[in-house]
Amino acid sequence: MKTLRDVKVGETAVIEKLHGEGALKRRIMDMGLTKGTQVYVRKVAPLGDPMELTVRGYELSVRKADAELIEVK
Repeated sequence: MKTLRDVKVGETAVIEKLHGEGALKRRIMDMGLTKGTQVYVRKVAPLGDPMELTVRGYELSVRKADAELIEVK
């Protein structure tokens, strides 16, 4: 299983499935990270957390812990 955390800077992935429960899953979906959405990894902070993504035409920062819950292809 490949997660968003495994995607390298400059690569694009498509969200396959969201893991997690309740409020956490809802928060991820509210940020626009839903099944079938294309995600481009723009950069990663010097210490590795957070990741900066381009999703649906806007920039979004996501913690690595949350990125692990997003399965991609």
